[in-house]
Amino acid sequence: MKKVLLVINCIILAVGTCGGPLVMRLYFIKGGKRIWLSSWLQTAAWPINFIPLVISYFYRRNNNNNTTSKLILMTPRIFMATIGIGILQGFTNYFYAYGIGKLPVSTSGLLFATQLAFTAFFAFLIVKLKFTPYSVNSVFLLTIGAVVLALRSGGDQPEGEPKKEYILGFVMTLASAALTGLIFPLVELIYKKTQQTITYTFVLEFQTLYCFVATVLATIGMIINKDFQAISREAKTFELGEDKYYIVIIWSAIILQFYFLGSIGVIYSASSLVCGILVSVLLPLTEVLAVFLYGEKFNAEKGVSLALSLWGFASYFYGDYKEAKQRKKKKLKENLNSHTFQLI
Repeated sequence: MKKVLLVINCIILAVGTCGGPLVMRLYFIKGGKRIWLSSWLQTAAWPINFIPLVISYFYRRNNNNNTTSKLILMTPRIFMATIGIGILQGFTNYFYAYGIGKLPVSTSGLLFATQLAFTAFFAFLIVKLKFTPYSVNSVFLLTIGAVVLALRSGGDQPEGEPKKEYILGFVMTLASAALTGLIFPLVELIYKKTQQTITYTFVLEFQTLYCFVATVLATIGMIINKDFQAISREAKTFELGEDKYYIVIIWSAIILQFYFLGSIGVIYSASSLVCGILVSVLLPLTEVLAVFLYGEKFNAEKGVSLALSLWGFASYFYGDYKEAKQRKKKKLKENLNSHTFQLI
């Protein structure tokens, strides 16, 4: 069952990872300027999760008479931990929205790929991840790829974008990558430390709550910044038209919710590092799409950074394949020895 969930969540994650940045960037390049609104849209579609949650609740109620048919599966301790994750996610969303607003998607995507290095580092500290030469090599290559971009920061600076704003967008994107790299292992730790059976329903509850908290944080920012009052004014000056403005922001919210739903599901079905790897693997596709759809520059530095990123991904997966093969051989040998001992 977990393998099926993993495949489904990988597909959901792919839609969110590739589509989210492209739709968000479309909002900015066609006249949108509200960072807090863009941050809010990243988690505003959290009520969508009620559909599978309600289905799950009635399914459990019809098939069980015990505690698994409860409406809420979270303990108070997990509830508080989830609120903490939601606050972190709220700041991550703001940093990411700022970066998307100031940088081309192809640049912000390569920078955000460094979340894998942060995920590996924090996973080592928080969930005691064991490093292999291949995973170390992967993290190193991704980090070098980001450094290559930093050396020529400003080389693809959008026309009319002040240098200071561009650099700040660069820093904000790296900050969002770092916080994402922290959140993934923290979620995995919560799964491991909770004293109850982790079901996919629990995962949905967890994701719904922390997205709700992140949305509340962004809502406060929007109220202070008077973004709600500005939406109608901004829609009238949007280059694609007023109707298309609302279509863009609605689909931004829906597609970005896929990212959160998919990432939480992959962590549940596999691990935080696998989730980080999948996000990073999907980013090159986003960069290529941005070049074709938005006519973004793809200079030599981006090419080198992309090559290093792909090399890093290949290194990790090759190492994972070799380890899986060795584990299989070891298990087969143990089973053979056990069978031989029983015959004696």
